Amino acid sequence: MAQAMQETIIVTATGAPQDRDESGQAISIIDSATIDRSQSWSVGDLLARLPSVRVNSNGSLGAVTGISLRGAETGQTLVLIDGVPVNDPGSTADAVDFGNLLVGNIRRIEVMRGSNAVPYGSEAIGGVIDISTRDPDVPEGLSLRGSAEGGYAETMRGTADLGWRAGELRVDAGIAGLRTDGISSAATRFGASERDGLENWTAHARIEAPLGAGLSLDLRGYAIDATLDYDSFFGAPADSADTSKFRQATGYAGLNASSFGGVLRSRLSVTYLGNRRDYRYAPDGPVEFGYRGENWRIDYRGQMAAAPGVDLTFGYTHDAPNYRFFGFGSDERHEANTDSVHGMLILKPTSRFSLTGGVRHDSHSAFGGVTTFGANANLGLADERTRIRFAYGEGFRTPSLYQLYDTFSGTSDLAPERSESYDLGLDRRIADGRGRVSLTLFTRTTRNQIDFDMATYRYANLARTRAQGVELEVSVSPVDSLDLALAYSFVDTRDRSPGSLNYDRHLARRPVHGISASVDQRWWFGLATGVSLRMASDAVDPVAPAGTLDGYVLVDLRASLPISEHIELYGRLENAFDTDYETAYGYATYGRAAYGGVRVRI
Repeated sequence: MAQAMQETIIVTATGAPQDRDESGQAISIIDSATIDRSQSWSVGDLLARLPSVRVNSNGSLGAVTGISLRGAETGQTLVLIDGVPVNDPGSTADAVDFGNLLVGNIRRIEVMRGSNAVPYGSEAIGGVIDISTRDPDVPEGLSLRGSAEGGYAETMRGTADLGWRAGELRVDAGIAGLRTDGISSAATRFGASERDGLENWTAHARIEAPLGAGLSLDLRGYAIDATLDYDSFFGAPADSADTSKFRQATGYAGLNASSFGGVLRSRLSVTYLGNRRDYRYAPDGPVEFGYRGENWRIDYRGQMAAAPGVDLTFGYTHDAPNYRFFGFGSDERHEANTDSVHGMLILKPTSRFSLTGGVRHDSHSAFGGVTTFGANANLGLADERTRIRFAYGEGFRTPSLYQLYDTFSGTSDLAPERSESYDLGLDRRIADGRGRVSLTLFTRTTRNQIDFDMATYRYANLARTRAQGVELEVSVSPVDSLDLALAYSFVDTRDRSPGSLNYDRHLARRPVHGISASVDQRWWFGLATGVSLRMASDAVDPVAPAGTLDGYVLVDLRASLPISEHIELYGRLENAFDTDYETAYGYATYGRAAYGGVRVRI
């Protein structure tokens, strides 16, 4: 008899723990073993290995980096760090700058692709990226994990994470630091040569404490302090002495309760996000302009086992973001409030079939209400190896405070962006349960998309876009010592704005084809070796003289060797063939670079 698929717990489908085989959503997981094997610094680099993820960077490590899921705008992806939404209320479109987000002590990343506003609300048009520092495998007692490495461009990086566990009581705290001279953010072919360095410090802390009688306390904090040299240019790319300072602080305080013999599980949380961005024309100069963005959130979520095979999830959320911009003779502040309620019904009439449906209503202080729906299903076939998925989702994005209220370009009567997406997928266990293949067909239409109107020099609901494509993800370990992974995506994004001069043209900086592949081998004497390949096809970039960016292929090599039970040496060669490429016209990317270091785990 065939073996059943191994249970994998996800949280992004409903906002609560759920077996992946009970969800119709397209979800990828980057676990701690994958993160360790990759040796990556950048969260953007890790995400680029997944299907339908496109990464654009404005130069050196730490420079502005945008993530697009299935061709959506960068502000149309919801990002959470340890349960706190970190989309920036102080940015023009609520986008997250992944240049500031380094791997550090991150232990798991979950990516849900497709519109799914019901459990999350605004921004979840392209999907949701859920990032966690929680180590699920922390042992009883005291534990220590650390690393130190160095390499190209006078780069130094170190991490340290200290944990303590006694049953259900967990305490964890860590810090990560990176300093590098970097590369010139402006492409060197324009004569730019000044290196743009980065210094980034990231810290986190977490306490999970049982309070008795089905009650527990969950406290979390995350902070980033980053100083970046960057090149700011209008016209031909060139060196400049500009610097930026980014500070982020998040906090989470949650109370979890289990009532009526576990029939009802509740979570009440208060979260905080605070971002500060300051910009100088010279490292020692005064702050010329800056942005402040904050958001306080109160969130209640309940999950009730209403009957055998029937679960109900429901919740209420209150968001209170505020925004400040100062500089160029201006100092303005704005705020808004959103109150939201949602409910989802999860039906499991048989062990092989599950059906989920839900509705959400958000009431915004500026434009009124938005109602969204979603439904998905997952069916296991009789062979016990194959599952069929279907998902329908609606999404929306609230206009940012900048787009609504900026003195020079804001439009106070903007409507929210809206989307509809459909997924049809197949998951199949292969190699006698040692591997998994996932294939997904998707389409998404976004309307009322906010764009800058060159006729009025203000933001307006001008755009309509369509994205459709195919995603393939394969992971298999044919033997215990060998891991193989492949991801391919075809993402066709089009401008469908009525009357647009660019009607039916591909959206900018979104390669149609993307491939990522990796092979990792653990040898009998302890050495582990790996190779990764990443390919992107040509992409439209209207700023480029030819209107396009050339495609590229990147190859990375890596190795690690344990020298004792607690110590491991490792090293990698990035862009091994020194490929010259760009993800945004005029901005440089790293050539061949080597790094090495040591890991300690006690």
